[in-house]
Amino acid sequence: MKLNNLIKTNFSKIRVGRGIGSGKGKTSGRGVKGQKSRSGVAIKSFEGGQMPLFRRLPKRGFKSFNKKHVAILNLEDLQNFIKDKKIKINDDLNIKFLKEKKLIRKDLNLLKILGKGEIKEKIKISTNFVSKSAKSKIEKAGGTIKILSNNKE
Repeated sequence: MKLNNLIKTNFSKIRVGRGIGSGKGKTSGRGVKGQKSRSGVAIKSFEGGQMPLFRRLPKRGFKSFNKKHVAILNLEDLQNFIKDKKIKINDDLNIKFLKEKKLIRKDLNLLKILGKGEIKEKIKISTNFVSKSAKSKIEKAGGTIKILSNNKE
């Protein structure tokens, strides 16, 4: 026996409002008066007087409107970019340059350099934030670091 034989496909849509003989004329099965008899009205999330699901569940979390989108790069990331020839040693590294090279996401608008890993090359970086360890490692390698003002958002 084929699966198609089990599926009932010979039903037709009930055409409402086609006279009293059809059984779905006049009020078209909607009853008389009331909100549900009108067109374009739906009682969304109404559960018959029971406390609706969206009110039964607890509110969770918080979304800050003032969240700063900060790109975080470790020194080992910068070293890997240099090793993979994605950036050159004489490039001035800043957020705009890193976005153009697609090394960070374009929705990030601040840059923070952290000190995980080692940097061997002499590089120039313009950043919004830098950790003490990263700053000392960059200067030890002979590089320069410029800290930008942080009022850009």
